[in-house]
Amino acid sequence: MADTKSTKPPFYIPQFTAKDYSSFFLAGQSTEFFTLVQYAIEVLTRTGLGQAHYAAPIDVVKTRIQVDPAMARMSLLSGGRRIIAQEGPAALLTGFGPTAVGYLVQGGAKFAGYEFWKKQFVQIAGDQDTAVKYRTAIYLGASSVAEFFADILLTPLEATRIRLVSQRGYATGLMTGFARLAREEGLSGLYAGFLPILCKQIPYAIGQFTVNEFCHELAFRSMSEETKRSLSGTAKFGISLGSGIIAGFAAAILSQAGGAGTLLTLFVVLKPADTLLSQINKGHGPEGSMPYRLRVLAQQAGFRGLFAGLGPRMIMTAGLVAGQFLLYGAVKDALNAPPGLEIHKENSAMRA
Repeated sequence: MADTKSTKPPFYIPQFTAKDYSSFFLAGQSTEFFTLVQYAIEVLTRTGLGQAHYAAPIDVVKTRIQVDPAMARMSLLSGGRRIIAQEGPAALLTGFGPTAVGYLVQGGAKFAGYEFWKKQFVQIAGDQDTAVKYRTAIYLGASSVAEFFADILLTPLEATRIRLVSQRGYATGLMTGFARLAREEGLSGLYAGFLPILCKQIPYAIGQFTVNEFCHELAFRSMSEETKRSLSGTAKFGISLGSGIIAGFAAAILSQAGGAGTLLTLFVVLKPADTLLSQINKGHGPEGSMPYRLRVLAQQAGFRGLFAGLGPRMIMTAGLVAGQFLLYGAVKDALNAPPGLEIHKENSAMRA
């Protein structure tokens, strides 16, 4: 058995440098432009407003409605009018700094992290055939671990945002708000919302990266090497666009359903998790362990609420994910970054 293994040709794994990972990070950050656009559209769709508002003001009103009992029964429009009347128009920009910084940091860490962990898991596989055989596990593991560490960076910023929005006069901005939260509540306050963020982001990342990989594999599997090399730019764009759209559908469904598999992720899904996250960071909900608190809050939302708005969200997420992958590739090319590691099955070979 050992002799058989030793006769296998070595497989090539690119040795990415720190500069390469910096380029992956910057390219990943650029994709969050689409996230901010989608976020604004999604909030408008959910609330039914007919006029355009920027995402940050809407998010301020939404969070206040979620955590302030006096505004619990208000619509987004009436809630916004109340905030303006009591605190002035500038109050609608509260929390914009943590929102923008959080998206940028998370996007960069997620894309660069996926490149890093995919390479690590391929090395753990040990040989080409094993890596190709277990490529699904590699995709799932790399996307999950990358998102986990990206959410470590995102969670304190999200907690700061919610405090700035929900508590008038809490701080003057991102830095002062973060410092106060860290000083007064420590790690427990900064990471109170870590679990609900994981439950909404990891299934999303799994659908985004894993399905995109398999869509590219299916597109290229029937092509000869000569055909692949001679593909026009339009054809490559079409494959990337189509793969991104399908991956977006998968990401929306998986994150909306919470990934299924455990009782917690059946209840904590992306749309309700946004409300749960606000309530947890504000200190609302029953006492007890975090899974118990999330389960009770989610049950109160009801089953129908967990799957409300899936259709429109699938359409928006498909455009978002497709745009992210296209922009990620374009920025990588502009930065002269190397291509990512591929372990597709089309010719049982590993490519970079």
